[in-house]
Amino acid sequence: MCKQLSPGGKAFGLLKAQQEERLNEINQQFLDDPKYSSDEDLPSKLEAFKKKYMEFDLNEDGGIDIMSLKRMMEKLGVPKTHLELKKLIMEVSSGSGETFSYSDFLKMMLGKRSAILKMILMYEEKAKEQEKPTGLPAKKAISELP
Repeated sequence: MCKQLSPGGKAFGLLKAQQEERLNEINQQFLDDPKYSSDEDLPSKLEAFKKKYMEFDLNEDGGIDIMSLKRMMEKLGVPKTHLELKKLIMEVSSGSGETFSYSDFLKMMLGKRSAILKMILMYEEKAKEQEKPTGLPAKKAISELP
């Protein structure tokens, strides 16, 4: 029994380049779609969504499955139960319900529906934008301590 390992080096780079090309083709379909033409700054949004999707499509098969979603949510600091993850996938996917495609992901992110995953991803972006305080915290008097 030989377990198939993920390719490394040049093979990995080639797979990522092929994946990026497939996602660029899907992005172009969204750019050409009149339904999304009124969306402000669509090209930069699509580019950001592509990078986020590639980060979590771990097996490069074009779909995010339950394990990839589990890792995504844990990395975002919002771990979910298996049942919650299945519900998220069902909410986003238009197909089998076991994975969701990049097209499903874009429809969710650009659509008017307020999916839980969309809110979490947007919350993560907002958190990154906020500047973290630098330097030492302000001095407190003993009476201010809990």
